[in-house]
Amino acid sequence: MEIAKKPLILIVDDTPKNVQVLSSILHEKGYNICVSTSGIQALELISTESPDLILLDIQMPVMDGFEISKVLKANPKTKDIPIIFLTAVIEPEKILKGFELGAVDYITKPFNIPELAARVATHVEIKKSREQLIELNATKDKFFSIISHDLRNPFSAILSSSELLLKYIDNNEPQKIQKFATNIHSSVSLVNKLLANLIDWASIQTGKLIPKIEKHNLKIIADELWLLNNEIAQSKNITLQNNVISDIYINCDIDMTKTVLRNLLSNAIKFTNNNGNISIGYVEYESEVEVHISDNGVGIEPGNIPYLFLIEKNISTPGTNNERGTGLGLLLCKELIEKQGGKIWVESEVGQGSTFKFTLSAFCD
Repeated sequence: MEIAKKPLILIVDDTPKNVQVLSSILHEKGYNICVSTSGIQALELISTESPDLILLDIQMPVMDGFEISKVLKANPKTKDIPIIFLTAVIEPEKILKGFELGAVDYITKPFNIPELAARVATHVEIKKSREQLIELNATKDKFFSIISHDLRNPFSAILSSSELLLKYIDNNEPQKIQKFATNIHSSVSLVNKLLANLIDWASIQTGKLIPKIEKHNLKIIADELWLLNNEIAQSKNITLQNNVISDIYINCDIDMTKTVLRNLLSNAIKFTNNNGNISIGYVEYESEVEVHISDNGVGIEPGNIPYLFLIEKNISTPGTNNERGTGLGLLLCKELIEKQGGKIWVESEVGQGSTFKFTLSAFCD
């Protein structure tokens, strides 16, 4: 179900013939292409798109390639995009200046097609490898964090509570016994949830978790998850409403989909105040179904939203009753949904609540 995304190449050149030649060559090589004929236009385009490589002409009016490169390298969001300069004249001082400004390579005009294709392919692959290395390092750091913090803390709580429990059993103090038994149960539940997510996540990272896509009834899945989470919601006097009241069929891996819904509902309960509301709903489109988990909880700061599903900047905060998270829930949700060919995102407003949405393929007879 996973479809490899074609690399996006941005061509910045004010000569239509050059743009036509480059576009034709790179399109045949399987790249997605976007084009800009000026520096200002290129910077506007890059603010909305994220190219994997920029082919940048040096000599252009108003804003030349060097000026564009300076702007891009000064911006943390664009500084890592590889730039290959296009030049008609090989002037050592200009080539050196290009490298000093952060270019990874240069290509001379007129273009040598095999050379052009090889250089582009090389630098696209280098960028991909660098991103994979960053992700691998983030994965390693996350594992260490889980072992050193997310697992150690609940185990420490279990140890201390069990020691106190033994003490007050001897003293026959029922209220304190109940308190420490509750603490132990809460910590064990957290560890159990964390280990379940950790096992699934590790299986994804090692390529062992393969989706089994079959026809399933979303109503049956939602009913089951409602039953599993309603008692937990009631502990905070939260109303959990299931709006999936009609039979609707989706193509999905049922275990992956249940894991996603379990994590999203758990998060919604965690970040919804006592006496709040949470609902499960959906919108049916022609080829896909969009599933919603909505709450009227605390919401998410706008600056945190872009990082919710990124392992290298994973954000974890305590719930409204100081509930602790597993640190993996949303990362796992993203990978499980993408494994099934869908996408996941969130819409949120601080103080008003959040709606997490994901798509799965609709079953068509």
